[in-house]
Amino acid sequence: MYLDFFQLNEMPFNITPDPRFLYYAPHHQEAYDHLLYGITQRKGFIELTGEVGCGKTTLCRALLASLGKEVHTALILNPTFSETQLLRAMLNDFGLTPRARDRLSYVESLNAFLLECYKKGENVALLIDEAQDLAPGVLEQIRLLSNLETDQHKLIQIVLCGQPELQTRLQRPDLRQLRQRITVRYNLPPLTQAETGAYIQHRIRVAGPESKVYFSRSTIKAIHQYAKGCPRLINAVCDNALLAAYIYGKQKVSTSCVKKAIHQLEGYVS
Repeated sequence: MYLDFFQLNEMPFNITPDPRFLYYAPHHQEAYDHLLYGITQRKGFIELTGEVGCGKTTLCRALLASLGKEVHTALILNPTFSETQLLRAMLNDFGLTPRARDRLSYVESLNAFLLECYKKGENVALLIDEAQDLAPGVLEQIRLLSNLETDQHKLIQIVLCGQPELQTRLQRPDLRQLRQRITVRYNLPPLTQAETGAYIQHRIRVAGPESKVYFSRSTIKAIHQYAKGCPRLINAVCDNALLAAYIYGKQKVSTSCVKKAIHQLEGYVS
């Protein structure tokens, strides 16, 4: 609606996890480096945690997009899978067809695939989003997958990505074997106020390099105070604030536009 007015090629503040819009704040760069290190160095289990909307999924998608053809990947987005459904979803993502539809056949097919990849000098990575919602039995099945290894190397690298509750879940006594196998961990903090400003400008540049839309320092402060450094909330506020600025016919997004955006997001009747 406001694209032409602001000289934007696309919506800059959609809440979909598009890797093109990922802003590498220092902590996001560190998180990315941890994930990449864990996968390329065959560390087995990697854990990425962070609050809702902090950019974990976008970060994982950026990682998947950057991995070369020598790394086979699977992304699991549904945390409600049973143990058997998880295995079947993995095989589907890897393009494998098991000889039968039972757990043993699934594991045999996966193991044969992993060994073949290893012989070719290739790697395999599994990323599981919303891992805090996985049932204990499914987490145990995931742990058992790490037994698929050679004497020197892990055949599959597994990234558990979830909210801070994942850390609490892994403290359960019956999951201690899984917890002890996680050797690479990173907790993604919220953006600072300065990073919030840089994040907003980055997304605008990606969406429209010629755009003249402007967020003042006071406007960014108001956005940060509301969103508390959460990228998803920053996107929601900025999108609504741009709409308000468009209605006012202003290229500069004022604090009044931000206040109006926040009122709309909170459901206040104006």
